[in-house]
Amino acid sequence: MAPLKLNSKNLPQIAAAGEAQVKAPTYQRGGAVKEGIVHVGVGGFHRAHLAVYVDQLMEKHGVTDYAICGVGLQPFDATMRDALGSQDHLYTVIERSAKGSFAHVVGSINSYLFAPDDREAVIAKMAHPDTHIVSLTITESGYYYNENTHELQSEHPDIQFDLQPANEKAPRTTFGFLYAALARRYQQGLKPFTVMSCDNMQKNGSITRHMLESFARLRNPEIAKWIAEQGAFPNAMVDRITPQTSASDKTALADNFGIEDSWPVVTEPFMQWVIEDQFSDGRPPFEKVGAQVVKNVHDVEEFEKHKLRLLNGSHSAIGYPGQLAGFKYVHEVMENPLFSKFVWQMMQDEVKPLLPEIPGVNIDEYCKTLIERFSNPTIMDQLPRICLNASGKIPQFIMPSIAEAIWVTGPFRRLCFVAAAWFHYIKGVDDSGKTFQVDDPMREELQAKARAGGTNPAELLSIKSLFGDDLRGDKRFIQEITTAMEDIARDGILKTLPKYID
Repeated sequence: MAPLKLNSKNLPQIAAAGEAQVKAPTYQRGGAVKEGIVHVGVGGFHRAHLAVYVDQLMEKHGVTDYAICGVGLQPFDATMRDALGSQDHLYTVIERSAKGSFAHVVGSINSYLFAPDDREAVIAKMAHPDTHIVSLTITESGYYYNENTHELQSEHPDIQFDLQPANEKAPRTTFGFLYAALARRYQQGLKPFTVMSCDNMQKNGSITRHMLESFARLRNPEIAKWIAEQGAFPNAMVDRITPQTSASDKTALADNFGIEDSWPVVTEPFMQWVIEDQFSDGRPPFEKVGAQVVKNVHDVEEFEKHKLRLLNGSHSAIGYPGQLAGFKYVHEVMENPLFSKFVWQMMQDEVKPLLPEIPGVNIDEYCKTLIERFSNPTIMDQLPRICLNASGKIPQFIMPSIAEAIWVTGPFRRLCFVAAAWFHYIKGVDDSGKTFQVDDPMREELQAKARAGGTNPAELLSIKSLFGDDLRGDKRFIQEITTAMEDIARDGILKTLPKYID
């Protein structure tokens, strides 16, 4: 039987057909629901995470006023607009594990706006009284956040454009849209909507608040004061491994589940969301579908630290050395006994001692869960995805553990090996001499310094927006990372790795 095109009309047949059962939404959509959430940046992660939580609220708890209107701000978002638009904004989440595959059609995205087509429509949607939350997955670069000064990159041409009053109805940046919509709500006497970052950044809510308030102060101090006093920007920790969708994923969905989907999402069964209970205009009962709603930013930060240092730090330990050694997928790296031991020992001996204890959380069990997730052979998570935009990741995932280990004179050899591997990775040549693409917003500066420095870390460590004086000034760290850089350059990853395993 030929696969059925995913759309509202075919949903009943899709749910009933196919060799394996497909879970499909039974709730009403379209004009029968209110779109209480406007989400900027509809990619794989959003569709495997927040949109799934909302889908469960609509399906299991009858929530009808928090459906999602997706928004694409960039020209490349036209592909997502077309994919979702061709199938009534439905899409399939494919969960894969060693136990098998499970398909679930998600219907929580109710509509989609493509800003380059109609920027005013996006502003009006955010400003609408039905909108209670504007959520974001715009990646680190979308925040225009200077890692060194912790301030808004107000001199950036896009921010400068949006700061001009004449451009208020045709902004380019997320902050331009947020400001324009909030200014309209202020004038209409409405509450500000909650701005909810779902990006994988420490203090994502606090950073979003600071950047938007800084932008607003440059436009209109009165509105900035209103946002500061009445706005809400919950901090959150998000987690779900979501690799890029491949052509083979679409084929497998058609063959195994009888669904023709322009852009399905492949992910793992595991999903976690810890969010601060700070909302300015109401929220859905996220806790009813497994989200951990906590009292304050401190609670979020403790969960976040576990995740960033253990999961994301270990991803860095797999990604940069793994690609240099010639591996393609995360699970392939973990199948190598040297790498699996290295990752486990780095977590246990160097990262775990630096982490706070959280009531009810067993760190050893969490580490074991991470090893299982990394080893999942069905996800096919490609290393270039893990290695993407490292200049925004290594300073968050690896360097803080090294800095704390310096402070307490703790062990950090394996962490230094990971940093050294990244320094070598920056050059874009693996251990067999094969070149690869380094995808990083700072690539030109990083590569120039990496080539100038060779096996001396001083050139790269001189980038003050990435590395602090506590690293540059510590003899033990400099000696350790230099040794690792020299060994990797001379012998390659796989011959150097045994030196870092007990």
